[in-house]
Amino acid sequence: MKTNKIDFKKHMREQKELVNITLDRFLPRKNDYPKEIHKAMRHTLFAGGKRVRPYLTILVYNIFTQENEDIILQAAAAIEVLHTYTLIHDDLPEIDNDDYRRGKKTCHVLFGSDIALLAGDALLVEAFNLVNEINVKPELKVKLIADMAELAGDKGLIAGQMQDILSEGKAVKRKTVDFIHLNKTAKLIQLCCRFGAYLANAPATHVKKLDEFGQKIGLAFQIIDDILDVESSNAKMGKTVGKDQAENKATYPAVYGIEQSKKKADKLINDALKLLSPYGEHADLLKEFTLMLAKRDS
Repeated sequence: MKTNKIDFKKHMREQKELVNITLDRFLPRKNDYPKEIHKAMRHTLFAGGKRVRPYLTILVYNIFTQENEDIILQAAAAIEVLHTYTLIHDDLPEIDNDDYRRGKKTCHVLFGSDIALLAGDALLVEAFNLVNEINVKPELKVKLIADMAELAGDKGLIAGQMQDILSEGKAVKRKTVDFIHLNKTAKLIQLCCRFGAYLANAPATHVKKLDEFGQKIGLAFQIIDDILDVESSNAKMGKTVGKDQAENKATYPAVYGIEQSKKKADKLINDALKLLSPYGEHADLLKEFTLMLAKRDS
């Protein structure tokens, strides 16, 4: 496969569509009883989005193999379902209080906070159900479920979200904002890399290397997101910008400054690309993906 810019965009678009088809196939229909919860779940899940995390999962898998497309698509879909639950809960008035997500009204605005809370809960459970239904050996399935619980739980994603809430309105040290970003954002990116490597039966040394790659691009992703909250617009981001500064949140620009934040993100991206060098052309699309994250403006 050629990996020029046009091919990369085409490949990402095609994989996004396959992930959407998989999501639609496994998720309850919007008219299934009780309708309101299923409509709420599907609203945010299909509100748009680049499907960055599912695509990363697929790209890591494709370093080693392109067989068994169904299993990697289902794993990628599970990641997106998990990610969407976090978005619904993040947007709630009690946390970030956002009215827009992916350019559309947030779940709680349309359905109420009570139903949005339950929709997020339902998607979290559904993510584990999707992994449980992947057709792999039981020991691998257990590993996938265990890693999802670890990285998304109170020692990972939720830990980062908790510290984010506790740090709001306070002057925090660099180690605190590092902890928030490494857990709130990078852990889910690492999960994508682990899932892709596990399902491709990659050797343990490669799983470790790609996990480190995921941590670096995950941290870079959140730093860039912080920068865009300062420099971008509502139209480009599909959500309200400027809220971090207005609410005095613990972000990289707030703690490190804009220029240092940009330098930090650049270094993380370059270090991540170096980790891919042993894979040669097998990682060409993943390299393109990494550069896309570095250059994104939304």
